[in-house]
Parts: sequence; structure tokens; C-alpha cells
Amino acid sequence: MITHHAGELIQHDSSYHRWSPYIAEKFYLITSLDDYSRYLFYADVIERETSWAHITALESVCTRYGLPLSYYVDNHSMFRFLEKRDTMWTKHHARTDEKDPQWKQVLQELRVKVTYALSPQAKGKIERPYRWLQDRIVRTCAREKIETIAQVREILSYEVKRYNEHQVHSTTGEIPRIRLEKAIAEGKTLFRPFKLPFPYQSTKDIFCLRGSRITNAYRKISVNDIEFRVPGVDPYEKVDLRMVPDPETGLTEIRFWHNGKLVSTQKIKTVSLRGVRF
Repeated sequence: MITHHAGELIQHDSSYHRWSPYIAEKFYLITSLDDYSRYLFYADVIERETSWAHITALESVCTRYGLPLSYYVDNHSMFRFLEKRDTMWTKHHARTDEKDPQWKQVLQELRVKVTYALSPQAKGKIERPYRWLQDRIVRTCAREKIETIAQVREILSYEVKRYNEHQVHSTTGEIPRIRLEKAIAEGKTLFRPFKLPFPYQSTKDIFCLRGSRITNAYRKISVNDIEFRVPGVDPYEKVDLRMVPDPETGLTEIRFWHNGKLVSTQKIKTVSLRGVRF
């Protein structure tokens, strides 16, 4: 696969690794890399891989740099729903993409395509930066006796800056930042300015977890046996939920939409939503 424009293809992936010999736990490294310039738009180390973590990465890239033409990912369940492998009774292709994961729903609403790697080998371009980052981070963590994830993040930030702004890429022969800036200056970019789709007025309605419920006879809906009154909506009407967790407060803001209008905003403890299937 060869790309000719910045923003033509964003390679997005995660890596599970033990980053420091002084920390027993393994952490996930999530990255988003521009295929043309090899510029790393996003990189973060997290304790637990979730759909919300990947949506946060989307928000960082799309609101800061614009909307790319497409994202390139593997067949991880975070990115693609796959029914059980083919049997003699069921054709696999007929059972693929019948349900769209939360991450993919965000991109669909933004009109950004999603392309899937056909094999692990096809993900080679992003695996090389992973190995480069992994080697440098592990060596630095060992040398400096790093003991916390916060310290790992500091080292990651330093190494990403070094990779983006100082390291000549072995394939392109250019520093990623310079190659990216040159492409933009020459009009060789497929990034579109980020714009909220109608009728939404907040990024919270796009970069969120989605669900829907039907109001009962008392104009309420239920989430995990917790009832919410939805004003202005008649009984037995569909309500769309847009949920935005806040890790710092431990609260999730639920935005209730009906017929293209925001009818209510309420907050709930995030732990109360555990196990909810949307």
C-alpha cells in the first residue's frame, strides 16, 4: 500500500507490553500514525484498553489536525465486529460488520472510511515505529528505574517528540514533521477541516459512547436498572444516548437526543454503567 497525501491513511493500533522492569504490570500503548509522513499524531500509555480510550485518540487527532480520508486498523473487536469463523452452515462474509463497534460509529458519523488489514504482515508500517518506541522506552525505563505509569508517559512524550521532530525516517528519508509540513504547504493533504455534523453542537455528541432506549409509559428510560426521566418525549418513543465518561470525576454525562434535538443532559457515576451493552 502506497499513499501520496498526508491524511490519506491513518494507521491506528495498540501494543500490550511491560515497559519497565521495575513495574510488574503491562500497559497498552495506543498510537495513530500518518502513513504518508510517518508522523505520530497520537501516542498514550494506558492501564486498560477500552473503546473509550480509542475514541479519545480519535478526538485528539480529528479536532486538532482535521478529518483524514481513512483509518487503517486490524480486526480487533474494538474496531470490527466479527461473528464466529466460517462453518459449513454460515458464510463468514455474511456475518461480518452486522454490528458496528463504538469506535467505528464515531468515524461513520464523521464520514471517515475504515480499512482493515488483511494480515498481521500488512500492519508492518506501524509496527516499525512501535518497535522503535518500545526499544527506546524500555531501555530508558530500565536505566532510570521507572516505577509508575506517569513516569512512563513522560518518557513516551519525550521519545515521540524526538521521533516526530528529529529522527530521519529510514523509509522516507525525511523527518516526519518536516515531511508533513511540506505536504500541507504543497496541498498534498486529504485532511478536511473538522466540523460538527448537523444537528450537533458539541464534540461530546460525536466523541462518545452510543446507545438507545425506548421510553416507558411514564416517559422514563432505564439504564442498568437506573431510571431517567426524559422531558419532552412521549411514551414509547426512541431516545438516543450519547455518553461521555470523565475519568477525573468518575462521572459520565448522558446526553439525551430525540428527533434531532437535545432534550436533556444528566450525569451518573460511571461505575453504574459497568456491564452495560450498547
